[in-house]
Amino acid sequence: MKEREIALFILMDIFDEGAYNNIILRKTLSAHEELTSVQRAFITELVNGTLRNLINIDYVINQFSKTKTDKMKPFILNNIRIGVYQILYMDKIPVSAACNEAVILAKKRSFSTLAGFVNGVLRAIARNKDNIKYPDDRLKALALKYSYPEWLIKYWLEEMSFDEAEKVCSSFAMPPRISVCVNTVKTDKNTLKNKFFEEGIAVDSDSLLDNSLYIYRTHNISESRCYKEGLFHIMDESSMLAVKVLAPEPYSTVVDVCSAPGGKSFAIAEYMNNTGRIYSRDIYEHKLELIKGGAERLGLSSITPQLKDGAEEDNETKADYVIVDAPCSGFGLVRKKPDIKYNRVYEDIKELAEIQRDILSAASAIVKDNGVLVYSTCTISRMENIDNVRWFCREHGFKLESLTPYIPENISIKTAEEGYIQLLPQQYGTDGFFIARMRKNG
Repeated sequence: MKEREIALFILMDIFDEGAYNNIILRKTLSAHEELTSVQRAFITELVNGTLRNLINIDYVINQFSKTKTDKMKPFILNNIRIGVYQILYMDKIPVSAACNEAVILAKKRSFSTLAGFVNGVLRAIARNKDNIKYPDDRLKALALKYSYPEWLIKYWLEEMSFDEAEKVCSSFAMPPRISVCVNTVKTDKNTLKNKFFEEGIAVDSDSLLDNSLYIYRTHNISESRCYKEGLFHIMDESSMLAVKVLAPEPYSTVVDVCSAPGGKSFAIAEYMNNTGRIYSRDIYEHKLELIKGGAERLGLSSITPQLKDGAEEDNETKADYVIVDAPCSGFGLVRKKPDIKYNRVYEDIKELAEIQRDILSAASAIVKDNGVLVYSTCTISRMENIDNVRWFCREHGFKLESLTPYIPENISIKTAEEGYIQLLPQQYGTDGFFIARMRKNG
C-alpha cells in the first residue's frame, strides 16, 4: 500500500506541478529513509512504467470507462493509471492486488463514493486485457501501443523503416539498466567487479566496452564504498563510446564544450590517465560545482571547470580535441526519462538544431588545425544529427573521419566507415545516441 501511495503522489506532482520524473523520484525516495531497496525499486517502476506507457493506458481506460480520462479527478485518474499499469505490464502482480489497493487508496483519501467506479474500471480492463482494440492504421496503432505522439513516429519514419521504428519503441518500453564507467586511473574492470560483489551489488560484465559494467540491486549507489573511493561514475555506454571515438592522446588539451554533469570529462581524463588538461564548460555555476566535486571524488586533477556559454565565440583557447555533446531533444533517453516524449513538439527540434549549429560554429574556432572535433547527441533525430554534421563540415572546413579504428569490433554499423553512427536501443542496449568524428583541415 505504502509504495503505491507514494508512487501516486509522485505522479500527481509530475502532472500537476510539471515536475521532472527523475528529480521528483530522487527527492521523494530520499525523504523516505525507511524504504527498503525492493520498495524503492517498486515505486520507481510504478512511476516510470506508468509514464512510459501513459498514452496506451489512457486509451485503454477510455475504452472501458463511461467517464473519460479528461473528465476524471486527478487523484482518481492517476490511481486508475497505476492500477492499469500493473494489470497490463506487471505479470507478477495479481489482478486482485492491483484492484484492491486502488480501491483502498480511493477510500483512504476521501473518495469512498468513487471506490466502486475505480474497482469497476480496473476489473473490466483485467477481464479484457487480451482483447484491446487498436486502429487499423499501422502508424496510429504503433503510437498508441507504445505511447508516442503521432508526430514523433512520423518523424522517425523519415529516417528508418516501420519495422525498425517498432523495434525502437519496443526497446524503449523496457526498464533501463545502470551502466558504470570504471575509473581506470584508480582500478580496473575485474577488480571493481569483485569489490561490487563484496558489497552485495550484482554485476554484469558482459558489456560493449573494456571500461564498463552493468550493476543491479542497488537503490543508493552513492552509499557504496566503491563510489566513495572514486572507483567509478555512472555513465551510459553510448557516452563512453563517444570518448573512445574522440581518442585523445595523453598530455593533450581537450575542451568539453557542454560538459555538465561531467561524465564525458571524467571519462576523457581517465582515458588520458589524468594527464594533459581538460576544460569542462557549462553555463551554470551549480553544475560546475558538481563537476568539480565529481573530479575530486574520482581523483582527476586534469579537469578545470569553466563558466562559459558554448555558443559564444572563443578566439583565445586552442585545443587538440573538442567534444560537443550538444543540448538536444533527448529522444534517446526515453527509457530513463519517459516524460520527454510528451513534453517535446516538432518545433523544438528546429529550434534545437539551430542552437546546436551555433555551438558547433563557436567550437570550430577552438580546434587547432588538424585537430579533432567529436559531435554527439542523446537523440534520434536526423535534423539534429547528420544534417547538422554535414552542414558543419561544409561551412567550417572540417571533414568526417572513419570511426572504425576507434570502436570495438562487436559494434557493426555501416556508416561507421563514413565517420558517424546512430545507435538505436535495440542494437546494443544503449541509449539512442549519435556520434560523429571530424578533423579540421590544416
